[in-house]
Amino acid sequence: MAQDTSSSTETIGAIDDYVLLGRSGLRVSPLCLGALGFAAGSNYEDSKKVFDHYYEKGGNFFDTANVYNGGQCERFLGGYIADKRSQVVIATKYTLNKTSMRDGFRYNPNAGGNHRKSLVENLDESLKRMNVGYVDILYIHYHEYRTPFEELMRSLDDAVRSGKTLYVAASNIPAWALACCNTTANLRGWSPFIGLQTRYNLLNRWLETDLQPACAELDIGIIPWGPIAEGFLSGKYTKETLPDPKSGGYHSRVIAETVQNERCWDILDEVVAISKEINKTPAQVSLNWIKQKPGITSPAIGCKTVTQLEENLKALEFKLTPEQMARLDAVSKLPEIPFPHSVNTWIDKYIGKNVEMPKKFHPIKNIEIIKS
Repeated sequence: MAQDTSSSTETIGAIDDYVLLGRSGLRVSPLCLGALGFAAGSNYEDSKKVFDHYYEKGGNFFDTANVYNGGQCERFLGGYIADKRSQVVIATKYTLNKTSMRDGFRYNPNAGGNHRKSLVENLDESLKRMNVGYVDILYIHYHEYRTPFEELMRSLDDAVRSGKTLYVAASNIPAWALACCNTTANLRGWSPFIGLQTRYNLLNRWLETDLQPACAELDIGIIPWGPIAEGFLSGKYTKETLPDPKSGGYHSRVIAETVQNERCWDILDEVVAISKEINKTPAQVSLNWIKQKPGITSPAIGCKTVTQLEENLKALEFKLTPEQMARLDAVSKLPEIPFPHSVNTWIDKYIGKNVEMPKKFHPIKNIEIIKS
């Protein structure tokens, strides 16, 4: 039987087809514009062109952090939104300690972490850099294993009640900690996390084993970062042109750590093959695959040029076929399935194989088809 290599040619969606973030009424664009690239190798005006194009197309969701480029990303973003604050959704993060990341600072152990002092001071500094009275979403940037859940969630709830942030969310956190945080918040009547920002792409699918079902159960929206794997899934690199992790910056190190085996190149080959079949770019295929995955709200894209941004936005205008999705799922299957999911892939036959699985747990049900 010939493979169905067609995809829908009609316009499926656009950046102004807003979606709800988690268990909230907050409307955000289906692609979030990450500000990490602002001030990183580009000046204020060049980054503003990217911001303006996204905004003019109807985009409203922007992501930054207190430490991005030493706070300069927040300053740039604050300047861009000065006359349109109510029209945009701004998310920033705290956790990382700038005094341990930059020269010229006396080390302050309390300048980072998720405790109350760090939250209060870092949030105030972010608001000053952006010259705004509040942010829409405040993330913990990382789970740092030191701050008790009760202190964390009460402190975040106080920030919400103060009006300095409207919602709270988490980034780079294990599923058990995410569940503890929201269970604590819900039990106490505090503000729970409505969003999770975590790494997810065709090369890194560990989200599907624990975090995705946790988010489904807790009604948390997922904002994947690194959806194109720092450009690797755009097809821009070959084995001969991979950046040197010793001479490059953050992205070079991440790519070197990620692209360590033939599986990654096999995935890229399939992405490129499908992109040629449907006359799309590899980046668009990679983004479209993520957008069709359960629980995904708004992948965070990083663009330094308007051309890159426009390419990413066009990923919303088509839909990969089930056959194309299956091909990508197969080539990107997890190299191993950790316990207890390794047991769950076959235990159903002893429970009742024909018993319906709730839709929110379909990724766990379907993990059987990607086992080695």
